[in-house]
Amino acid sequence: MVPKDGTCTTAAVQQYLGELAGVHGDSFADPIIRGLLARAVGRLHMLCATLLHQSYPRLTQPPLNLQTEELLSSVVERLLKALEKVRPENVRQFFALANQHMRWELNDLARRLDQSVPDVELLDSLAVAPESSGSELSEGARRILKAIEDLPESEREVFSLVRIQGMTQAEAADVMGISLKTIQRRLNRSLFLLTEALSNQQPREYQSDEA
Repeated sequence: MVPKDGTCTTAAVQQYLGELAGVHGDSFADPIIRGLLARAVGRLHMLCATLLHQSYPRLTQPPLNLQTEELLSSVVERLLKALEKVRPENVRQFFALANQHMRWELNDLARRLDQSVPDVELLDSLAVAPESSGSELSEGARRILKAIEDLPESEREVFSLVRIQGMTQAEAADVMGISLKTIQRRLNRSLFLLTEALSNQQPREYQSDEA
């Protein structure tokens, strides 16, 4: 039986795991997995917050500004895939699996952040209008505009409104008809993607001399 809302998290998770162990095939397992994650989301959120702020606090700072909700979303996506193949037998194994994927996600973000060399001054002082003539732009500005153009559409629109057109985040939220948190999340992601893109486009003088 699917646990009712009044059931405590531990007992509810164990019931879902018991049901999951007895089914075969993705079509039957999927609703149980989603129910399991929905029931465990409160504890997963708490675990994400604790691990992020205690062990990876630098990821909560610029340029990434990672929020607990963003980490939770990524971990849930990881668990949706993992639980298609892995069947934890008990609550301890389930949360150990969740913790493992939290650390993998955070380690991956930390590695990508360490490998990037953001052009911080150019990003923070960006004052180049897209309609400017290419001959008037420095090489750095051209690289930034190209990186902005390559952003996913939703991130590009938010970055343009806030960082180029000078809107406040609240004004951008009103214009786009979305929540302020969504604006913040997209802006943070756009900055992180730009950091990665620009680090891969460093001019020769910024690269180490291996000769």
